[in-house]
Amino acid sequence: MRKLNEENERIKRRYLQYLKAAKRKDASTVLKAAEGILRFEASTGYASFKKFRIEQVIKFQDRLNDATNKATGKPLSKSTIRSILSANKGFVFWLADQTGYKSRIRHSDADYFNMDAKGARVASAVRETPYPSIEMARHAFSYMPDGTETERRNKALFAFFMLTGARDGAVTSLRVKHINMIDSCVYQDAREVKTKNSKTITTFFLPVDTEYLACFTDWGTFLRKDKLFGPDDALFPPPRFAQIDGSFTVTGLKRETYKNANAIRAAIKEAFTRADLPAFTPHAFRKTLVKWADIAYPTRQAFKAFSQNIGHSSVITTVSAYCPVSTEEQGALIKKPVQA
Repeated sequence: MRKLNEENERIKRRYLQYLKAAKRKDASTVLKAAEGILRFEASTGYASFKKFRIEQVIKFQDRLNDATNKATGKPLSKSTIRSILSANKGFVFWLADQTGYKSRIRHSDADYFNMDAKGARVASAVRETPYPSIEMARHAFSYMPDGTETERRNKALFAFFMLTGARDGAVTSLRVKHINMIDSCVYQDAREVKTKNSKTITTFFLPVDTEYLACFTDWGTFLRKDKLFGPDDALFPPPRFAQIDGSFTVTGLKRETYKNANAIRAAIKEAFTRADLPAFTPHAFRKTLVKWADIAYPTRQAFKAFSQNIGHSSVITTVSAYCPVSTEEQGALIKKPVQA
């Protein structure tokens, strides 16, 4: 059981409220800030923030560099350390303006939470992340069973990710009414769908493979005609369990949406491992589709439309985040330019 400094708790609560209400940060960002600040507070023995000293930060940085991840037993990654330091830097900078603290803390004190230049470069380095090829995704999809309602849902879910490249957080909150099969699109209404940065997105189904569209179309028909789902019911609902003969058994589908994306991620990972492939996450589909679109949409206007389709305001975001050029590709492309 951790120690508690009531004075610290009150000022932390005010700061977290400031992040949420004034800076409009989402819940996950606020939680990470709270965890980072708590980590620094613990390193000082939960001393009052009014007793803030630069030496505390120096010792804290040393401890972070020596700390290990409890789950893996490995040293904390540079990106994790940067995130923790950034949370505390923002907090201390804000603290310097608060009554009771401004005489003890200066804005410049926050700079002591900066990461060294070498660590910052490591933390921000772009790394190749694995993703399935179009062929790997199709192979995994073909191995997915569809004997039960849950299995049919999972297969339709896989197809939907390949048709849209939507983020898993948004997919968990989709309802039947968000799908327009006449225009072959999904309307990710930010008022109801958990999109990134609360952005409303109209996503048209990508012509990747007719099998995906057929699977998803059948699922929509099944929900509406067989399950009698209405517009406000979940597009990918969680299973309903009941106790039968002393054990919990799936008895159907609920009508509400999932609370988070954990079950959806697990379903996609299982689809790949069933086919003896790496356990890719739903987010990996976005890179798969960007690589596909790089060839399928060769003109600037067409690729811009694709970029907009997956929720990016700028093509630069799509290319830099999902279509990096390796050193080997860089060399090959430079040595063999396209002739005019």
